[in-house]
Amino acid sequence: MGHFWVDFSCALLMFSRLSGQGSWGLCMLLYNFCAFALQMPIGLLADRHGRTGRISALGCGLSALGWCLSPVPLAAAAAAGIGNACFHIGGGLQTLRDSGNRAAPLGIFVSPGALGIFCGTLLGKRSAFPGWLSAAGLLLLVLVFLRLDAGTERTPSPTAVPPDRNALWALACCFLVVVLRSCLGMILFFPWKTGGWSLAVICGVVLGKAAGGFLGDRLGMLRASVLSLGLSTALFCLSGFPPAGTAAVLLFNMTMPITLWAAAQLLPGRRGLAFGALTFALFLGFLPVWLGWPVPLNGGFGYAAGAACSLAILALGLKRGRF
Repeated sequence: MGHFWVDFSCALLMFSRLSGQGSWGLCMLLYNFCAFALQMPIGLLADRHGRTGRISALGCGLSALGWCLSPVPLAAAAAAGIGNACFHIGGGLQTLRDSGNRAAPLGIFVSPGALGIFCGTLLGKRSAFPGWLSAAGLLLLVLVFLRLDAGTERTPSPTAVPPDRNALWALACCFLVVVLRSCLGMILFFPWKTGGWSLAVICGVVLGKAAGGFLGDRLGMLRASVLSLGLSTALFCLSGFPPAGTAAVLLFNMTMPITLWAAAQLLPGRRGLAFGALTFALFLGFLPVWLGWPVPLNGGFGYAAGAACSLAILALGLKRGRF
């Protein structure tokens, strides 16, 4: 619920208060940089600090501050973006600590964010949700996370062990897969994605991220990746047919918790850093679209090529990482 509300509130702020401003393009760049690229240094600090509840509370508070700063668009975008980053690192690191060796909890944690962004963007464009209520919900989350933090002991990450060559190769593969997934997600377009099918595709993203961790735990990460991305590749070729396109999106997003899980296993003493490194990859995938660069992966067969490349890179990474 917290992940949904933070992403919902940030998207609502961006599209209800900051869009249409002369600095809108710069606000988008600044927000995405703060929300995704800054998770890496914040994750490194979180590994040492250990108080994930306080970090999540700080994130919710900064996101609420963004509403107060909305008359100054760049300041509002920066506050919301940094708040979003802090929440994700705090919540993601705590999920990693509580999940043991399972990927399913990661999928459950990350999946509501896509729905929050969709709802916040939709309602923000229509000015159909009061901003004060969004900020009030964020402040309530601050109290919840501080309360939870007060009942837990400080738990810094274990001593970091330098990764070997195979681990570095595996991390690089996970990083590249996330860059590709982010870029493909930005350009993904189906002519039929209107009305109910638009909601179906978003549900496919959410359910895919949630189900991917369960599938990985059940079949093993390599088999789950081959199955999900292999079927996704085939279905993207048929994506002119709405059910096939929706299923392709669902299957394509199944590897998100798998890449997060793999990175955390490869950097057991720096799991916050691992989480943040992959969100930095999300930012890099956003840049080509924001800059207006042509991305040669358009149409169903282009999306299929992207899914096939993702499969090859991730399979190599999981094998090098001995998963």
